Amino acid sequence: MEKPGRWWRGKSTPAKVEAYTRWCYYFIATTEIFTFGPTGFGEVSTPLATALLLIVTVHALLCMVTIPASLDWVLGRRPRPVRRLVVLSVSTLVAAVTVLALALHAPGGGVGRAGGQMYFGMIAFGLGIASLGVRRHKRLPGLVVGVAVAAALICVPVGQSGGEVLAAGLAVLISGGFLAFTSGFSVWLLRAVYALDEAKETRARLAVAEERLRFGRDLHDILGRNLAVIALKSELAVQLARRSRPEAVEQMIEAQRIAQESQREVREVVRGYRGVAVDTELAGAQGVLTAAGIDCAVSGTAAAGLLPGEARSALGWVVREAATNVLRHGDARTCVIALTVDGDRARLTVENDGVRDGAGATATTATSGTTVAGARTPGSGGSGLAGLRERLAVVDGSLSAGPVVGGRFRVVAEVPVRGAGGSPGQTGGSGRGAGSLGTASHGEASLGADGPEREQEQGPGPGLGHGLDQDRPATADGGTYMTKRAADGEEAA
Repeated sequence: MEKPGRWWRGKSTPAKVEAYTRWCYYFIATTEIFTFGPTGFGEVSTPLATALLLIVTVHALLCMVTIPASLDWVLGRRPRPVRRLVVLSVSTLVAAVTVLALALHAPGGGVGRAGGQMYFGMIAFGLGIASLGVRRHKRLPGLVVGVAVAAALICVPVGQSGGEVLAAGLAVLISGGFLAFTSGFSVWLLRAVYALDEAKETRARLAVAEERLRFGRDLHDILGRNLAVIALKSELAVQLARRSRPEAVEQMIEAQRIAQESQREVREVVRGYRGVAVDTELAGAQGVLTAAGIDCAVSGTAAAGLLPGEARSALGWVVREAATNVLRHGDARTCVIALTVDGDRARLTVENDGVRDGAGATATTATSGTTVAGARTPGSGGSGLAGLRERLAVVDGSLSAGPVVGGRFRVVAEVPVRGAGGSPGQTGGSGRGAGSLGTASHGEASLGADGPEREQEQGPGPGLGHGLDQDRPATADGGTYMTKRAADGEEAA
């Protein structure tokens, strides 16, 4: 059985407000029973008091049945519960008149104090619950006044004096009006909370869409003109080659130069789109979390300058993903982010409270095959913590994540401060950059040397710019189709 604390922490903020509103109305309906039900005992005979208690209890149960259907209609989850609202209204009228009729049998032959309290009490509570089904809140004042007048007029046929009739009308006007306007405010507040939550999600989607448009626009501006020029010069080179003109070689050299320039410009666009740095992400995470009402403490920003370029980028993705998880998968109030350098290892720790149930119930490490709750395995191309594990593996780093004592969640990432054969602040690029296109004497960039950099920029996570080389068929020696073609060209040369 799920513990109440975990059940509550597992809800989003709008869901918490909704649950609080529902249980407040259930409590109001229960209050009707304990406030007006026992008043008949001691005032009238026990059988009559029991009958009055039963009537009040049935009316309160009808109110409880109407509450969830009305709130679901308010949130747009179901049609308006017209039948339940009509049943509640008619039952309230019948119960109020029945209470007056039964109270006439009280000692002394008149309506006792218990009957009067039950009368205006049931009308007030019924009016308050029925107000949940009012489509336009501007009609609430007229509805309250009309019900109060009707309640006063009903007392006239049973022989009540003018003062008693006026007292009944005022009692219904005050108590019923309070409950009705409370219902109207609760409905407005509930709708506003869900609207704000939806607006926040819409704003995030618009930001993503805007960034996609920017990225597509940059690629179009870069590739559109250059591809047109390459096509034109290639066609010209073909025509010249058919005529055995030596100018064909110059045109192809120019087309090659433009293609390499386009490749460099696209790489710069992707680098600007995908590239992250831990110091920048630390400042950004603190600003975003603070704006969301989370007390965020960041330390160790100066230590970022001691890290190699790849390590800074990998830890930057850890900060970004951890901050996103704090915002989306919990109801955190505090978050502590610390970056420390100890010897040849850098350690980044992100710890927050307000962990939802199931948001991090399974710990994971970078060297194990354990998956994180809510994250797919790296082999499946998933994102989240599984993607971070892949990013850190590129720089020989490690990642651990899981709940800790006190209902908190901790993410710890470690990377080496010095890369293999490199120095702090430099990106290691050895090993995978052996195969290059062109020579240094031509002043052209090496495609192989940029291979690890591009892979690090793209990373395993989702996003635009990812998979620029995915559609290129691999060759037997592990290279891509483009690099194979270039190598064949060099041999031919």
